[in-house]
Amino acid sequence: MRCPFCASEETQVKDSRPTEDAAAIRRRRSCPDCEERFTTFERVQLREMTVLKSGGRKQPFDADKIIKSMQIALQKRPVELPDIEKAAAAIVRQLESQGEAEVNSKRIGEAVMKALIDLDVVGYIRFASVYKDFREPEDFNDFLDDVKGLQSKRKKAG
Repeated sequence: MRCPFCASEETQVKDSRPTEDAAAIRRRRSCPDCEERFTTFERVQLREMTVLKSGGRKQPFDADKIIKSMQIALQKRPVELPDIEKAAAAIVRQLESQGEAEVNSKRIGEAVMKALIDLDVVGYIRFASVYKDFREPEDFNDFLDDVKGLQSKRKKAG
């Protein structure tokens, strides 16, 4: 593993342990050259996936993008990083288990929205405002009406 600080190719694993959901191995590493420490995660990858974007472009699937987008939506909200990582890991497992080499970006966005509504409604609304490309205040109002309807259905069911 290359050191992210000095680019040395000789790093040492100091500690390994599974993540909370046991979907990855967290490794603490140190670099003997610059003496910096950093963390890496090792995950099982069932297959290589490609994301099919709306304009027809293709790009390699990157699970870290899911975590980053969820972190942005949940910024300053009472949701911890392990909860975000657990939700993202579930999304990745769901996508991989479908067995398709190409995944539509819309499917990924919808899966993230489902996960966010369970984590934090405000984060869900923030993500939706970008994902659904809200342009006018009415877009928010219509969406908030839908969210309120969803919440009342959940309260009656739960």
